[in-house]
Amino acid sequence: LPSRSLTLMNQLMDRDLWTSLLLVWITCVQYSSMAPLNNQSQSLQTASAMIPRNRPSEGQRILSRAKRGWVWNQMFVLEEFSGPDPILVGRLHTDLDMGNKNIKYVLAGEGAGTIFAINERTGDIHAMKRLDREEKAEYTLTAQVIDRDTDKPLEPPSEFIIKVQDINDNPPQFIEGPYKGSVPEMSQVGTSVTRVTATDADDPVYGNSARLVYSILEGQPYFSIDQTTAIIRVALAGMDREMREEYLVVIQAKDMGGHMGGLSGTTTVTVTLTDINDNPPKFSKGSYEFTIPEDLGIGKPGGRVKANDRDIGENAKSAYSIIGGDERDVFEIVTDAQTQEGILRLKKPLDFESKKSYNLTVVATNIRADSITGGPYMDQATVKIIIEDADEPPVFTKSAYLFDVHENAAINTVIGAVAARDQDATHSQVRYFIDRHTDLERQFNINVDDGKITLAKPLDRETDMWHNITVTATEVRNHSQISRAIVAIKVLDINDNAPEFATEYEAFLCENGKPGQVIQTISAVDKDNPSQGHTFHYRLEMLNNPNFTIKNNLNNSISVLAKHDSFRRQKQETYLLPIVVTDDGEPPMSSTNTLTIRVCGCSRDACIILLLVIVVLFVTLRRHKNEPLIIKDDEDVRENIIRYDDEGGGEEDTEAFDIATLQNPDGINGYLPRKDIKPDLQFMPRQGQHCCLKGGGGAFFESS
Repeated sequence: LPSRSLTLMNQLMDRDLWTSLLLVWITCVQYSSMAPLNNQSQSLQTASAMIPRNRPSEGQRILSRAKRGWVWNQMFVLEEFSGPDPILVGRLHTDLDMGNKNIKYVLAGEGAGTIFAINERTGDIHAMKRLDREEKAEYTLTAQVIDRDTDKPLEPPSEFIIKVQDINDNPPQFIEGPYKGSVPEMSQVGTSVTRVTATDADDPVYGNSARLVYSILEGQPYFSIDQTTAIIRVALAGMDREMREEYLVVIQAKDMGGHMGGLSGTTTVTVTLTDINDNPPKFSKGSYEFTIPEDLGIGKPGGRVKANDRDIGENAKSAYSIIGGDERDVFEIVTDAQTQEGILRLKKPLDFESKKSYNLTVVATNIRADSITGGPYMDQATVKIIIEDADEPPVFTKSAYLFDVHENAAINTVIGAVAARDQDATHSQVRYFIDRHTDLERQFNINVDDGKITLAKPLDRETDMWHNITVTATEVRNHSQISRAIVAIKVLDINDNAPEFATEYEAFLCENGKPGQVIQTISAVDKDNPSQGHTFHYRLEMLNNPNFTIKNNLNNSISVLAKHDSFRRQKQETYLLPIVVTDDGEPPMSSTNTLTIRVCGCSRDACIILLLVIVVLFVTLRRHKNEPLIIKDDEDVRENIIRYDDEGGGEEDTEAFDIATLQNPDGINGYLPRKDIKPDLQFMPRQGQHCCLKGGGGAFFESS
């Protein structure tokens, strides 16, 4: 090796030998033993790991052991070592140190100066404090040789490691304990229950300090544990949860492979046997007897039975069923989820007179089958049910009755009869009544003895077509036993109403209307409702009316026509036209209705001039007000546009209008009055009517 190198001086004695001689070395020959170490270090100085990349010089020899390979850049120191003086860890040496006092050893890195100190002249490294491997297992330091006078390095620094050697100073610990485990009852031997784990802070690589062995201190002969894997298993067959449910097992973990002198730790494992379905349900007694009243309501309970099961949870739940004795399917049995009882309930009404008792066979069956035992299990019992007679209300032959009667039926006419019977053994007589809350007008009566319903007041189908009343039946011996039935009475129609106009018609006819033009279309309505529908016949009361005639539209309506064109308002403004409407009922009914026809004057040219004047005035007013030209009501203006086919009358038309009235803007929204017509005779069309023009002159108004 080159002369400038550091030599790692470490205790290279075999670790097992060092452990056995440690106490002797501490108490007897601590200082004297350093000479062999130094000699050994001197003999190993050529194997320095501080400069591992340099080759050894000729004549130099590297020592090695045959048993293991050494890592030469490491030093070792035992943990927890304490003594009066610092412990020597090793020595550093360089070929430059020929006894020259100018050589100075310097130590840097983890713990340098605090935990580890170096003799700057000899290179000896001492541990100044007691070390704990579990706190820190190794320290990385750097050594260098410098000139004492100039502090300049004489060779590059070299890094090495001081490892803290372990001693068995930590017992095993169960960090996750205490434990809980479970296993099904009746499990076979060897069935795994759970696994525990202990940890040891000592070095698992060095020696046996962290080699653990597990054993059971308490819990035998029920359970065993694998000393290596720490798996707890069943050791005894046939363990029954119903006999004992919980076991406390104490587990020990010991280091040093379980040898004497090792440290140990313990934990507890609570093992619970889980339930399997290995017990059948069992009725508390083999037969039951219940007495229930005849009038027990549908769905009401009539009795309870109970099958007990030693299992728990789902394994203890049972379903109940009836397997015999209920041929009429009168009863059912359901399970009470809270108490696990079987509840007998009524599905159909009981009848003491027809059957006084029932003998049922009830079975309780476990809901859940078990893969180990095979299940499910069941048990059965006999249930005798005795029916107790009850005083029941009368029973109507029907729950609802339907009768019909004509609206012209006479008072005291029999409409129909109801009947009820007391089905008890006493067969009490029955009395009938009408619930007057359902017949406030007292339209009907009922015979209390035979149940016949009669008419008390006249009927009118057009007022009420249906009457729904409630009839009660009461026992003579016990008035509290009451039953009810609904009676629906339909009023049949007769032809007792005459047809009439569908509305109050009023027609308008222009003076120059053409002969044959339609003035008004008329239809009729009838309050009656014949099964074949309505057919109406129309005729004028005055058969040869000189002014008007009618035409059948073949749809139960007619059209009123003008017979000439010489109608004048000055001569006659209003015509009253009586029209007779007849139906085809039995007997036929008829009525006379009057159509009012008003004559109005119509001129096309006058209307056009009027419209132009209105528009000019409207535009002029808007311009003066600097407002946009917007018509307030388009619908009103549109409805005031009337077209005429007759020629204008010249000055007569000019004089017929008051121009001053046109200056009023409100006149736009209505019809302007004429001078030559009295106010009460001026034409004002009704809402829903419009003036229609026909070719050849003339106009008439129809309802829209």
